[in-house]
Amino acid sequence: MAEEQNNFNIELDEVTAEGTYSNLAIINHSNTEFVVDFVNIMPGVPKARVKSRIILTPQHAKRLLQALEDNIHRFEQSNGEIKDYESTNNPMMPPINFGPKGDA
Repeated sequence: MAEEQNNFNIELDEVTAEGTYSNLAIINHSNTEFVVDFVNIMPGVPKARVKSRIILTPQHAKRLLQALEDNIHRFEQSNGEIKDYESTNNPMMPPINFGPKGDA
């Protein structure tokens, strides 16, 4: 019996291909989904807006974590360790636990 492959095409329009810059992600979850809000905080601007919200199933969130870990590992092998500057108490970089606590 021949093994069937799941082939599909992924479209990427020009606007989406440009991407959206984010320097903060706020993650919340319920028992059925993870919600990731991507935010762009600008120096001297007291208000920031969510630029994109992605809602994931727990299974997809775990796959995303694994894919990020794999990509970070390969990046660091090629480019050196990524430095975490959060510990410098930069007032423009909220702590990791920044954001609301609770169910999405």
